[in-house]
Amino acid sequence: MKLTAKVKLLASPEQHRAMEKTMRAANAACNWISEQAWAANEFSAYGIHKLAYRGARERFALPSQVAVRCISKVADAYKLDHRTRRSFQPLNAIAYDDRILRWHLAEGHVSLTCLEGRLRVGFAAGERQFALLAHQQGESDLILRKGVFYLAATCNVQEPAPTDVDDFLGVDFGIAHIAADSDGKHYSGSEIKSVRHRQRRLRRKLQAKQTTSANRRLRKLAGKEERFATHTNHVISKQLVASAKGTGRGLAIEQLVGIRQRVKVGRKQRAVLHSWAFSQLRLFLEYKAKLVGVPLVLVDPRNSSRECSCCHHISKSNRPNQSSFRCISCGHQDHADTNAANVIAGRAACKPAIRGRRLSADRPAKLPASSR
Repeated sequence: MKLTAKVKLLASPEQHRAMEKTMRAANAACNWISEQAWAANEFSAYGIHKLAYRGARERFALPSQVAVRCISKVADAYKLDHRTRRSFQPLNAIAYDDRILRWHLAEGHVSLTCLEGRLRVGFAAGERQFALLAHQQGESDLILRKGVFYLAATCNVQEPAPTDVDDFLGVDFGIAHIAADSDGKHYSGSEIKSVRHRQRRLRRKLQAKQTTSANRRLRKLAGKEERFATHTNHVISKQLVASAKGTGRGLAIEQLVGIRQRVKVGRKQRAVLHSWAFSQLRLFLEYKAKLVGVPLVLVDPRNSSRECSCCHHISKSNRPNQSSFRCISCGHQDHADTNAANVIAGRAACKPAIRGRRLSADRPAKLPASSR
């Protein structure tokens, strides 16, 4: 499984200037290469290499392998379609491979190629990053964010074979409760909902001012809400996987595809629905489950909130309000989210026809650099 280890580079002012100069030159070269490829209608990596390699090296004084990586970056950008000419910002991330970057984990530094030659730059990393970097394989991206350089390294981690299970821990996703499992544990969404509301209100207020200090405050707030939501999803997914692992069960979750297109809400609820990061939570559950050998199954969520987990009677009347479930057939009562989680667990364990696909063991999970 491919994971990403993100480390902070401890660059001196001279090293910082050298890396920024290299980044600007590489992205300028990418723009020039893109223009040549567009004019010649040539979008394959081999064709672009023949077309622009020598010119890129001569015009931008790039080391040979840096020029090769720029050509690959342009070719990858055109893989989506050939109808739009691709352009690159001056401080976009650039890729380094093993020929132009070497990790020295014992010494705590990396050696990377810049326009002025080879630099030896220290880095800061935690225990988890060092454990991942022991499996580093492939490219590493040099990123400049808020004046600080980072390296995001691709690491190929071996995952254990999933264990055979007969029972599943069902997980129901929602907004009032971000997740609820079939054991009756709820992971409330009130805190993250409050943070999002407060941040939206503050951004609206600052954007209306349009002053220098307001813009400075907006830059400082950038990403804060996203980091909090990501951290919350990490905590919830870690607890769910640990619960399934500790009880020898698999995980059963909903396959929520196209929910934003299907669900219609009022104007006041649109921001809440569209800021719901259930896709990220699912991604975190997938890779954390794979790391510990917990099988994860996707099930059809259709009518899971209206079906009784005891008698399987389906009716809209079974759910009189958001939090309550009372079956009109057998009289079963439970919290609506817990009942839905039990339905999902039952579908995964007892109804193979609607179980959905079991996640492939060789499917890579590419993660945000802040994952833990």
